[in-house]
Amino acid sequence: MSQIAVPCMLIRGGTSKGAYFLAEDLPVGTAARDAFLLAVMGSPDKRQVDGLGGAHPLTSKVAIVSRSSEPGCDIDFLFAQVGIETASVDTTPNCGNILAGIGPFALARGLVRAKGASTTVRVRTLNTGTIADLAMRTDAGQAGVEGDARIDGVPGTSAPIDISFLGTEGSVCGALLPTGNPVDIVDGVECTLLDNGMPVIVLRAADIGRTGHETRDMLQEDTALKQRIERIRLAAGPLMKLGDVTKMVVPKIALVARPLAGSIATRSFIPHECHASIGVFAAVTVATAAALPGSPAASVAVMPTGRERAISVEHPTGEFTVKLTVGGTPERPVIERAGLLRTARILMDGHAYVPPHALARSGDEARSAAEWDREERTTA
Repeated sequence: MSQIAVPCMLIRGGTSKGAYFLAEDLPVGTAARDAFLLAVMGSPDKRQVDGLGGAHPLTSKVAIVSRSSEPGCDIDFLFAQVGIETASVDTTPNCGNILAGIGPFALARGLVRAKGASTTVRVRTLNTGTIADLAMRTDAGQAGVEGDARIDGVPGTSAPIDISFLGTEGSVCGALLPTGNPVDIVDGVECTLLDNGMPVIVLRAADIGRTGHETRDMLQEDTALKQRIERIRLAAGPLMKLGDVTKMVVPKIALVARPLAGSIATRSFIPHECHASIGVFAAVTVATAAALPGSPAASVAVMPTGRERAISVEHPTGEFTVKLTVGGTPERPVIERAGLLRTARILMDGHAYVPPHALARSGDEARSAAEWDREERTTA
């Protein structure tokens, strides 16, 4: 039987890179779909040498896209974090970086039409129900590429993609503060357990003996630190209503410290590797934590005031500006809206190939492969 060929785009979204598929092109059923994605990315293998994955959590990601069934939304997007050395496909979390590539993909695949020089696409993330507006420059019906927008962690400049999130509070855990507290003691450490689009544990770096200004490589090689924060993560999982998180990529960890020039310094773990920058939803969540009086983040942050706040979140390779609209009162603030700037670029459009035997990892994948063969979805 020939290899199975499925249309696929590789897109850099923000500071991540992933494989983007139309939902209708993938096998039916979660087990068959996951077996296919593992084979596409080359997992499990630490180099992912036999697949499209880049051997790092930031480049082992997948977007599954379709027209939305939700009134008022244009696109439905399911994010998948594909394990590297493990045969895992986790659709629990969001990914704001891969989200940034959904607009260009949707235009290229004809799921939406451009509306002149600027197009806004409303996207529902199926993982959590989060809705976001992606505003893009459009040129000749496609997403613009050239521009002067720069994001730290990506070389050069590109056309801006402005993302505004709607109703991200509690998207995974059911509440902004799953425990109801801005501060919880977890494994002896003051933490904020927070979900504003991504479950994140925010704690002061100083409370676990670090400065929060170490290089990414220093923290990546710090075995004692990783063991310490994993104990905190495992203890926090049930408190955040996530249960046993041993095999989950959430909650993630953000160490915070006094900034050098911005609003707050961060070192983010995703969850077992130190991020070279910081994820979109992690940055939004840290910025939110910094706005909560009495939280560990607020104790080290240099926060702007007012209803509209631009919060500069420092990370190992630069900074990430999050725009928060803050209502409520000073004592009980309410985060009404979060926005940020990303860029994205289509890198490749073609087909991903998977050998049929790779689908025989669960009960009905072999049937799926045979069906695909009958439907002439294979190539020689």
